[in-house]
Amino acid sequence: MSHRNRELLTLLAVALITGVGFTSVYIARQSEISAGSLGYAVFFIAVYAVAHLAARFATPNADPYLVPIAGLLAAVGVTEIYRLRPADALRQSIWIVIAVALFTVTLWAFRKDYRRLESYKYLIGLGSIALLLLPVLPVVGTTINGARLWIRLGPFQFQPGEIAKIMLIVFLAAYLREKREVLAQGRLKDFGPLLAIWGVAMLTLLATNDLGSALLYFGIFLAMLYAATGRSLFVALGLVLFAAGSYGAYRYVTHVRERITIWLHPWTDQPVPCALNGKLELRQDCASYQLVKSLYSIAHGQVGGTGLGKGTFTNAGGGELIPFLKTDFIYSALAQELGLIGVAALLLVYMLFVLRGFRIAHMAQDGFSKLLAVGLTFGFALQTFIILGGVVRVIPLTGITLPFVSYGGSSVVANFVLVGGLLLVSHRANSRA
Repeated sequence: MSHRNRELLTLLAVALITGVGFTSVYIARQSEISAGSLGYAVFFIAVYAVAHLAARFATPNADPYLVPIAGLLAAVGVTEIYRLRPADALRQSIWIVIAVALFTVTLWAFRKDYRRLESYKYLIGLGSIALLLLPVLPVVGTTINGARLWIRLGPFQFQPGEIAKIMLIVFLAAYLREKREVLAQGRLKDFGPLLAIWGVAMLTLLATNDLGSALLYFGIFLAMLYAATGRSLFVALGLVLFAAGSYGAYRYVTHVRERITIWLHPWTDQPVPCALNGKLELRQDCASYQLVKSLYSIAHGQVGGTGLGKGTFTNAGGGELIPFLKTDFIYSALAQELGLIGVAALLLVYMLFVLRGFRIAHMAQDGFSKLLAVGLTFGFALQTFIILGGVVRVIPLTGITLPFVSYGGSSVVANFVLVGGLLLVSHRANSRA
């Protein structure tokens, strides 16, 4: 069976799962959700049929499982978002259409040879910095929840840092491929352009108060540097610098200190000063309110879950129990309704995506392709770990999205472009093999 026929059969299975999911939500909440909800299953079949056709004609030998995995994760996200607020599911669906369109453009634009991007590495690196600086501009930049990460274009809000992440990975792959041998020797002058662009990116992220993305970029930088040079010393030095920077941020950045305090001590027996209203309150009723309610939601799901559409996310007055549930804490909603079994299966899907990505990197036959696949895959994996680790209190909570699942247009667009990049690398590797 060909790669694309295998992909088509897998997509049909994903469409069936999507239909079952929306049907479950409809049955559970008939009084609140119309029968039109079942139309979302048909919508997903049409959208991913387009994605499949684009892959079939542009990258016929590419990995057959990445598109179905992306489709399944996006379907899970839209199903849960629709269950929480149908109007938001409509907006998310529009962004998915845009994302699949850009996915198609990516495949067709670089189907002949994506490696020509190497010739424009410095331009791409500077372009990523420009995108990160856009939210800082006074006219288009928008501050939400204390972070200035978005630009507003009419009715749409977009986070350019998501696309900047992919552009920075392309720059790192091209530069490290060219300089890998001299970098392995530890010549400081060859680290100059690399550290300059990376340093400006990190400073920009700190200036916009986007510490979660700063951690993500730092991790990608270290992983790709190690993949290019094979020098464990560089990773060790990077971790030492990260530890020193984290300590400095804890001492001098109030926002970071609050996040770590919430992580270590989300519950208090005695009232403490609440920064939100200036009063003395229990921390679980103030600063750590979201995290504590999220943990309660996960615990309420137990092993089997309450069932799609049957979770409890509002109080008696109709207010949200967990603020920003559809974005930062959507995993908590899924854990309550799907239970430990359901979210464990979801994590296995993420792990399968990462496995396929690293397999593509292993099969690639040139340095740029290997590093590009490593960077894209590791960035996807690290982003998933950062947000899930924060929600379940393994690490301090950061405000980044769960790939494909969380509500957010810029995130889903960037992740579909990421899938397009991996398909291009996979197609070239399989074709040459």
